[in-house]
Amino acid sequence: MSAKRRIFLVAAEESGDRLGGALMAALRARCGDTLEMVGVGGRDMAAQGLVSLFPIEALSIMGLLSIPRKLPMILRRIRETTDAVLARPPDALVIIDSPDFTHRVARRVRAANPAIPIVDYVSPTVWAWRPGRARVMRRYVDHVLALLPFEPQAHRELGGPPCTYVGHPLIQQLDTLRPNALEQARRDASPPVLLVLPGSRRVEIRHHMQVFGETLARLRAEGVPFEAVLPTTAHLRDSVTAALADWPVQPRLVVDDAEKRAAFRAARAALAKSGTVTLELALAGVPMVTAYKGSAFEAWVARRMVRVPTVILANLVIGDSVVPEFLQEDCVPERLLPALRDVLGYTDARRRQVEAFARLDTIMSTGAQSPSERAAEIVLASLRSAAA
Repeated sequence: MSAKRRIFLVAAEESGDRLGGALMAALRARCGDTLEMVGVGGRDMAAQGLVSLFPIEALSIMGLLSIPRKLPMILRRIRETTDAVLARPPDALVIIDSPDFTHRVARRVRAANPAIPIVDYVSPTVWAWRPGRARVMRRYVDHVLALLPFEPQAHRELGGPPCTYVGHPLIQQLDTLRPNALEQARRDASPPVLLVLPGSRRVEIRHHMQVFGETLARLRAEGVPFEAVLPTTAHLRDSVTAALADWPVQPRLVVDDAEKRAAFRAARAALAKSGTVTLELALAGVPMVTAYKGSAFEAWVARRMVRVPTVILANLVIGDSVVPEFLQEDCVPERLLPALRDVLGYTDARRRQVEAFARLDTIMSTGAQSPSERAAEIVLASLRSAAA
């Protein structure tokens, strides 16, 4: 690639920005200054030299009820992004996660300039709900880069675009998640460390803190020993601290990322809100009880649209519902308590999770390449095919 090529990247949330930053680093390692990268992103992509069209913080949305209020701003940013792509057509457009935003950009770009190759980094959850999206994506996405190993097969079955498993970024962090001998000794010692993970958004904190606090209080009242640790983020510290004020059991609050990783390595069990953290815990070998409580409207929508037997990411990747999940009306201390007691003790339920988690390294392997390197290879292949 002797002539300078141009890639336009679009990431609308922090998780996508992290993937985008790693992808940019991998692209730069292969191509050096023969590649120009522009677009929309956050701090990680800025660290790789991207000057974002606008700040992405306001685009972070959680919950169906949040969308109408922000819709005019979102639509304006979609138009701005599309116009920027079309004003100087790149050699490829890479959209990263956040399908409600990025796919609208991709559809508009494809309609206006079908010659621009479009790569989608992170498959939408077509395997969980709205499966018809997969077939529709063929009209405007040329290749999907999947984070989960079962997603290529899902796209084949649903008639989606070509899809390749490139790997989840968590598999690059195993050294920071797995305990050394000293940490394993702490994991086996008494009182056991119990991770409490109510969520990474303010709305999740509101929905889960009360029931999690009451569950821990009942566990302590039964005489079960444990040391509670609650990892959170700096921007949620005040919200979490306020919600902890009336907890009978006060966990140790952890904000620093290194301390969070240390807590994962020492933990014997976890009480966690469902989400990506369940895969993180599984890779760390930490048995868990999972829960989720959303608004009544979100629950109504989910019951009518979700088409998978489990919403727990760790279960989906393993292919077996080994992690117990308590959703909506089941997210109550009466249901959480006995399950949590089981994973803290040396029970069959705990052993079943540990044995299943041990299979993840093989299931999620990407061989000698990192996920970002695999992703970069496919993005560059789309450039080469466009130039042919």
